[in-house]
Amino acid sequence: MKRGQFLLGSLSGITVVANLDHVFAQALAYSTVPGLPGGDDRVLVLVNMQGGNDGLNCVVPHGDDAYYRLRPSLAIARNDVLSIDNQVGLNPQMKSFKAMYDKGMVAIVQGVGYPDPDHSHFRSTEIWQTAAPEKYLSTGWLGRYLDDANLPSENLFNGVAISQVLPEVMIARKTDVPAIAQLNGYGLLSDRNKSASTTYTELVTDKSLPFSSPYLSHVAEIEDHAQRGSEELPKLVAGYKTDASYPATPLGRSLALAAQIVGSKLGTRVLYVQHGSFDTHVNQRGTQDRLLSEFSDAMKAFYDDLAAHGNDKRTLTMTFSEFGRRAAQNASGGTDHGEAAPLFLIGGNVKGGMYGTHPDLNRLNDGNPGFTTDFRNVYATVLERWLGRPSTPILDGSFPQIAALA
Repeated sequence: MKRGQFLLGSLSGITVVANLDHVFAQALAYSTVPGLPGGDDRVLVLVNMQGGNDGLNCVVPHGDDAYYRLRPSLAIARNDVLSIDNQVGLNPQMKSFKAMYDKGMVAIVQGVGYPDPDHSHFRSTEIWQTAAPEKYLSTGWLGRYLDDANLPSENLFNGVAISQVLPEVMIARKTDVPAIAQLNGYGLLSDRNKSASTTYTELVTDKSLPFSSPYLSHVAEIEDHAQRGSEELPKLVAGYKTDASYPATPLGRSLALAAQIVGSKLGTRVLYVQHGSFDTHVNQRGTQDRLLSEFSDAMKAFYDDLAAHGNDKRTLTMTFSEFGRRAAQNASGGTDHGEAAPLFLIGGNVKGGMYGTHPDLNRLNDGNPGFTTDFRNVYATVLERWLGRPSTPILDGSFPQIAALA
């Protein structure tokens, strides 16, 4: 049976969904590799700006006349940009985020992408999440980190995806990661009906069944572990008192739960949340501005909450999106699938500022801003300088690091 999220069909009318096959246990410390700077209690939060966030209207090249030629009605006016310098600035809806940048909490990595980019949502998402542009893999780069990091195998919460389904980036060979959309919905569907739960338990423990299956005992173990895990998590985070005003948005709720998990010291090393969709083919300004405003305000609340509990310096957030958008606007007031775009590294231990080179809008790659930073450079930096693990075996190659982390 493949690890990860799977559907265990219907049995006597009982539908069972499981994400895991190990029970939660009290988290134990793990050791980073000697000589690497990653701290034992550090956490990475990965934010997927799904759908393809337009980099040019997010980190705006307001000093480049080509930007205004390419986007006569979609470009953000120079006077509206939250200027960082005379060349670039942030979208005007990102005021809270700009304040974090001014405090040195945000590193902006420009022109991030990969060779021979794919413009399909599905394939490009897979490439970013597996870190394998040239081949197909069945594990994600953070899943491989979880397998490599010598974390306690009995701990259910080494990694947590705050989402309806397990993203590919968290799929591992040896480590199971729960996908938890919200605390009050975490558990088996059969457990919502007492008689269904009892019937299922009787079925999987019945020794007189007229057939045998190598999977039945495993299914029973999963049901038992999932049930106990869903009972334990709300208790474990119940003592955490949120100390920030989160926006009432899906991202705000996800980050509030992420702060609970980080602050409850469950041994969690990686968390995944998602935001979007940024697939803005039509009327882009309204949709992207709203989503960037939600991102900005939720991220400020998240770090205010973390800081109030002394967790801001042990929590790094990294954003990604499967691609940016094309340089020129389309006829529908939007932009189509593109290539390179900026990403953000956020946290109390980040060396804030601008990194990498902004794509040259006068030298486009078939109408797209070309990449100037391979995303695996960023991943290698996060793995080695934050999580304290060698990046070469996880990324299947050696990639130069950037200077955004101490």
